[in-house]
Amino acid sequence: MEEGYQNRTAFIKGAKDLAKEVKRQASKKAGRSVDRMTDEYSKRSYSRFEEDDDDDYPVQGSQDGGYYRGDSQAANDDEGGHSDSTEGHDEDDEIYEGEYQGIPRADSGKGSLAGGPGSVRASAQQFRDIGGSEAERRKDQEELAQQYETILQECGHGKFQWTLYFVLGLALMADGVEIFVVGFVLPSAEKDMCLSEPNKSMLGLIVYFGMMVGAFLWGALADRIGRRQSLLICLSINSVFSFFSSFVQGYSTFLFCRLLSGVGIGGSIPIVFSYYSEFLAQEKRGEHLSWLCMFWMIGGIYASAMAWAIIPHYGWSFQMGSAYQFHSWRVFVLVCAFPSVAAIAALTIMPESPRFYLENGKHDEGWMILKQVHDTNMRAKGHPERVFTVTTIKTVKPIDELVDTGTDTPVWRRYRLKIMSLSKQMRNNILACFSPEYKRTTFMLMAVWFTMSFSYYGLTVWFPDMIKYIQKQEYESKTKVFTKERVEHITFNFTLENQVHREGHYFNDKFFNLKMKSMVFEDSVFEECYFEDITSTHTFFRNCTFIASLFYNTDLFKYRFVNCKLVNSTFFHNKEGCMLDFSDDFNNAYMIYFVNFLGTLAVLPGNIVSALLMDKIGRLRMLAGSSVISCVSCFFLMFGNSESGMIALLCLFGGISIASWNALDVITVELYPSDKRTTAFGFLNALCKLAAVLGISIFQSFVGITKAVPILFAAGALAAGSFLATKLPETRGQVLQ
Repeated sequence: MEEGYQNRTAFIKGAKDLAKEVKRQASKKAGRSVDRMTDEYSKRSYSRFEEDDDDDYPVQGSQDGGYYRGDSQAANDDEGGHSDSTEGHDEDDEIYEGEYQGIPRADSGKGSLAGGPGSVRASAQQFRDIGGSEAERRKDQEELAQQYETILQECGHGKFQWTLYFVLGLALMADGVEIFVVGFVLPSAEKDMCLSEPNKSMLGLIVYFGMMVGAFLWGALADRIGRRQSLLICLSINSVFSFFSSFVQGYSTFLFCRLLSGVGIGGSIPIVFSYYSEFLAQEKRGEHLSWLCMFWMIGGIYASAMAWAIIPHYGWSFQMGSAYQFHSWRVFVLVCAFPSVAAIAALTIMPESPRFYLENGKHDEGWMILKQVHDTNMRAKGHPERVFTVTTIKTVKPIDELVDTGTDTPVWRRYRLKIMSLSKQMRNNILACFSPEYKRTTFMLMAVWFTMSFSYYGLTVWFPDMIKYIQKQEYESKTKVFTKERVEHITFNFTLENQVHREGHYFNDKFFNLKMKSMVFEDSVFEECYFEDITSTHTFFRNCTFIASLFYNTDLFKYRFVNCKLVNSTFFHNKEGCMLDFSDDFNNAYMIYFVNFLGTLAVLPGNIVSALLMDKIGRLRMLAGSSVISCVSCFFLMFGNSESGMIALLCLFGGISIASWNALDVITVELYPSDKRTTAFGFLNALCKLAAVLGISIFQSFVGITKAVPILFAAGALAAGSFLATKLPETRGQVLQ
């Protein structure tokens, strides 16, 4: 028995020595965190030996503690103990201090509270660790930014960046298309759906509300789950609801689908620019982000060309009775979803941003993507033998904000907890943009984004409305007026257009298979008249009397009869809904598409100039200079009294202002660190859409009333924006934070 006792004692002493050696090696890498884990493991290990031997061998020492417990405590005070966390790690492994070790149970929390002063010291130490961890994280981010720039220089600029350029360009093109879709279909949809003026206004603005929500949501989400994944989600939502909106019949469902389509595409701009910038070295960043902006212009050209080619072809339609009608404008809506679908297909073969991985502690994933960039570019340049020499990249320790989703937790609760945790992280990221370090920058950018968006979107919608107003005035100047005419036993079977009939008397007349466009009958009498197969547009009867008249298969609804008397008159088989007749608006439709096509194409010179000069003269000079010139150009609007003059001024304003937009996009990307970049960009882009809604609403209210107020509003906003832009820091030549 004595010999067995000695063997057991020798075994325990050897275990202690081994634990000390393991702990000394691990402490060099992990510090205090490993100390705590090894101490706990030592106590558990030695306690098991003590419990096994308690009955057979005498134990010297205190009665309540025992030999091994006392020895274990002494070892803890010295350097003893062993940790499971060191198993499987060699000398090159990295163990983070404070690495996540699981969710503590409720009883462990109670134990720590019962610890008294020890738990207070632990809490204080925890706060010190958090502060130190944040400082360490900040330092790691700065080191990563410098090293990342060096790695991008080694990878070069070549095939990979150009491939990504075209893929992300499709996503940006989808955003440009979305802006124009509703404006192009509105003249047709308002007739197809019998829209009132308030409904037309809401349909025109709903896409901006959707994009405002989408920019805010997807921008914040992209900093948490990744650029590529967020972009795939938002493009998928846009594609699905664009597809549905082309088939739904009711105004409410169409409005809802366009809203969600806007929510989807709203995230494209903040994600695309942030995503692409993280593959560009500093000497290429300004130029190539400006080239990327050209796809927004291409989206506008695509939308204009498709509208021109599809909408006026009313033969491209079918209907199932009078309840379901699929006109050509719905084909146009369907075709406008193609860029988004193409972007999704192309994006599936592209990798996530390596900068996002490195900022979240995923070294291997980030390294593999950077190696892919290097190898792709080197092979394309004819140097396949060149090896990616980077072996280790600095990573930033991620901030773990995990929740307990144990196996006993219901699935719905797990998802709910994950969503709540993600929402909290997104909120904290948004609030971080207003921290003392970034508060001034954020408020300055908010002012610049708001003023530019207010003036740009307000004027670009005001221009077409002014052209329509000029056309309307010219059309009304050709109106024919007939007074006190008496017409009897006549059959009208030809188009009646742009006429006003006052105090007329019509007896036993037939209005058969004809179209009435912009016809007004005032204070007239229709006696024993017959109306059949009538299609009308902007036609009204005011203060008229109908006696013994018959209406068969017409679209003369009640709202077309204003203060009229119907005596012994009957309506049979009235047409349901509003009948769409494209022939009425051929010229107007072509003019709308042509004007938007020219206005979009006019930004091409501005895009080229801004791309070539962005890295030469700097972002601030480009932004402020373009804004000042745009401000001056606003005063030329006073001379736009003709249709051609307004079109020329629209092209001039668009070509000048695009340079300031490109500079603003670049400087916004470069002023925020990678972990806040898309959050800040998304927030500012959401503010941009809010300013667009305000600008459009205010400027439209002055159409036909005065030019002075919109011009002064636009010029004042641009002047304020250009002044504030000069207060921003210059980012040319800086590494991407």
